[in-house]
Amino acid sequence: MIIPGWTAAAALLVDWVIGDPKRLPHPVSGMGRLIAFGTRHLNHGPEHARRRKGVLLAVTVPAAVWLVSAGILYAAWLLHPFAAIAAGTFMTASTIACRGLKEAADAVAVPLFKGDLPAARRSLSMIVGRDTERLNEAEIVRGTVETVAENTVDGVTAPLFYAFIGGPPLAMAYRAVNTLDSLVGYRSEEYAAFGWASARLDDAANWLPARLTLFLMAGAATLISPKRAGKGFRWALQDARKHPSPNSGWSEAFMAGFLGVQLGGNNYYRGQISHRAVMGPGSKKLEKSDIKPAVRILYGASLFGAAAGLMMVVWLGGR
Repeated sequence: MIIPGWTAAAALLVDWVIGDPKRLPHPVSGMGRLIAFGTRHLNHGPEHARRRKGVLLAVTVPAAVWLVSAGILYAAWLLHPFAAIAAGTFMTASTIACRGLKEAADAVAVPLFKGDLPAARRSLSMIVGRDTERLNEAEIVRGTVETVAENTVDGVTAPLFYAFIGGPPLAMAYRAVNTLDSLVGYRSEEYAAFGWASARLDDAANWLPARLTLFLMAGAATLISPKRAGKGFRWALQDARKHPSPNSGWSEAFMAGFLGVQLGGNNYYRGQISHRAVMGPGSKKLEKSDIKPAVRILYGASLFGAAAGLMMVVWLGGR
């Protein structure tokens, strides 16, 4: 059973056109329930025991997701090869969140342009963990741009990368790794030991896609402004390592340099201040008009990523 590599590009198109159907169950919800079940039964005992059990969870969840995904594709293949191709396309599409990110950003931008800060804060609170109740316009824009930049990797280019090199089951396994990090990869007392393996596995899974995404974003930005694309690339090389994440800084620093703004700074979580190193030149203030070009970079990077993947498929197929 071989699922053609071009189905990854088709999956991106499906996400662009359809997105995540609101009335259908999403695979990530099932992953979340599995992780919650494992957390309830494993996250207890002394620190060393929780760390070992966290490693068990970090290994078994992605492995189980890969096996189930491969089993579904195999069953579909027994019905008809086209059934497997269709299943693989929609399976991969469920790991991509390009349209969802755009809709989330638009949900913040629209009330901002109407001068409705409370509505913009509520929309932002749906996509960030920081406190949003007292944010001014610039801080709302910063949160939105940072989210779009960071999730260009997590929600678009990384799943595409794994779909092209390992098919839909590997893209699903990557989404399981990312979901593990989102749910248990915290440094809090409750999860520091138990979520350690999940956080490290997510760092490893995103290491190469994050750095490749820098080139995809630069390529997309060149279509808008070669000069600003060059600035974004230089600021990424200068500031990316300031970010506490080994991967998120590449896309965020590029976006800061491209827009000519500063990202990072002070955030509040449950009333407690958390400082993150600033990235970017800060040559202009963050404005609501910065959200649209950030989304354009997101879509451009996804398009360049799909094109690069297709070129790889054609090259390998012609060998």
